[in-house]
Amino acid sequence: MSYKAPVKDMLFNIRHLANIDEVAKLPGFEEAGFDTAAAVLEECAKFNEGVVAPLNVAGDKNPSSWKDGVVTTTPGFKDAYKQFMEGGWQGIQHPQDFGGQGLPKTIGASCGEMLNSANLSFSLCPLLTDGAIEALLTAGSDELKATYLEKLISGEWTGTMNLTEPQAGSDLSLVRTRAEPQPDGTYKVFGTKIFITYGEHDMAKNIVHLVLARVQGAPEGVKGISLFVVPKFMVGKDGSLGARNDVHCVSIEHKLGIKASPTAVLQFGDHGGAVGYLVGEENRGLEYMFIMMNAARYAVGMQGIAVAERAYQQAAAFAKERIQSRPVDGSINKSAPIVHHPDVRRMLMTMRSLTEGCRAMATVAAAAYDAAHHHPDADVRKQNQAFYEFMVPLVKGYSTEMSVEVTSLGVQVHGGMGFIEETGAAQHYRDSRILPIYEGTTAIQANDLVGRKTARDGGATARAIAAQVEKTEGELAKRNSPAAKAVLKRLSAARKAFSDVVDFIASNTKSSPNAAFAGSVPYLLLAGNLVAGWQLARSLLAAEDLAAKGEDKAFMQAKVITARFYADHILSKAPAARDAIVDGAESVTALPVDAF
Repeated sequence: MSYKAPVKDMLFNIRHLANIDEVAKLPGFEEAGFDTAAAVLEECAKFNEGVVAPLNVAGDKNPSSWKDGVVTTTPGFKDAYKQFMEGGWQGIQHPQDFGGQGLPKTIGASCGEMLNSANLSFSLCPLLTDGAIEALLTAGSDELKATYLEKLISGEWTGTMNLTEPQAGSDLSLVRTRAEPQPDGTYKVFGTKIFITYGEHDMAKNIVHLVLARVQGAPEGVKGISLFVVPKFMVGKDGSLGARNDVHCVSIEHKLGIKASPTAVLQFGDHGGAVGYLVGEENRGLEYMFIMMNAARYAVGMQGIAVAERAYQQAAAFAKERIQSRPVDGSINKSAPIVHHPDVRRMLMTMRSLTEGCRAMATVAAAAYDAAHHHPDADVRKQNQAFYEFMVPLVKGYSTEMSVEVTSLGVQVHGGMGFIEETGAAQHYRDSRILPIYEGTTAIQANDLVGRKTARDGGATARAIAAQVEKTEGELAKRNSPAAKAVLKRLSAARKAFSDVVDFIASNTKSSPNAAFAGSVPYLLLAGNLVAGWQLARSLLAAEDLAAKGEDKAFMQAKVITARFYADHILSKAPAARDAIVDGAESVTALPVDAF
């Protein structure tokens, strides 16, 4: 089934939830108002619908292949990537100083969603390049920036993140890759890295690997890790490509999903050592890598929203075509399309409302990122930074867990045909399953939310968010519509449940860590549920106002109904989540380890 970018919904969020006209008042974004957003999104939609989306099924059926160290991508990928590069899409939200377009994340995030919806496997290459760019912008020397950034931002070269090793998955204290200082200031890098997305491919002239390694004599554990740039091909002073560096792909993985994305095993230093260049200072590599990881974690959350949107579109189209049984209300006196059956409608509304709720949450988070980096007032920057950092584990964790549920429902809507590969519903389900795992599992996001984002400040940021939700409740209370009243009831109950859990987490993390962390993932899912529901409540308020003015009544009515469905069927689960976290911690760890 063809993909149609949900531009109207994206622009609604950008205008009415993220307040793009306020973003456009920030220094450097003066030209990035609503009209710019609309023009960019329309152009982005054309490219992704016409060029990238048609390759999605082909990539699943004919994935990347490896032979004698060379990786060949799916037919059509190389040409599509060339068009992606020539269109300037890699540089959309990167600085103009290095050839980017300098647009806000508020706009760039929607472009990222479209690319991911069109083809999740294809999109992973630009996603990892974005992370490499962010790390070099933050910690790279002037020389590294001058050598690599322009080519990365143009898309002429691509970037990777090299963290994981066979013995060091999420625990980076176990990293063994070593870096030996050389007299000329470079380093020789030796080691093996696994799960390296687009670690080798044929779409770009050079691949810039960012690699975690230990310098000889460095402290043990995470405090002794440094970050290095290790290019596939050496780069001359004039920017020209020289000899092949000592880094080689020894195999690629065979995976459940995202099959067209080559996941490489890279060997550094088999022939004397790979030449590496230190990023920033020695032993601060993990700090720099977190810059890449935070950029990538938000982007993976967008992947969840993207694949959910694709699955929803396909399920809705199928439900309107597939004829099975008479409707239970007798409205049609013969077998009819399954979209008339209440349970199919429930599944479609669940898919739709979860996707739209997470999109709204991510868009608002993007606007906070823009304010955190560009607002002239230091206090405003600080507040927005705290809000954005709290949102990252929610966007990553909640949106990706949501995507697995939504794509599974997509298979269910198709019935037996969903289990058959030809329909394409199964691909979305398979592709989505990696999303709650890579760039930090949901549990790792939840540990971050508990430890760094909630306990560290005694719950202050979380309570500030709850206070903002309460303001929205006040606005809902002024409305007389049945939808506003229903959403108010559920939003208020969810906010109170969230506040209870914040108090529990803040008071138990140090004194009873097992109790706090036993509910860490449920806490993340509760927080994501609340914030998505809150943004849909804001959507309802805006849609009711716009409908009253006669603006696109059918679209606005759908926004109101979707917000109410979310409140009735998804936000309503929040009090039960509160009970499980606060009252159920003991039973999580009560069974002795030997009994498992």
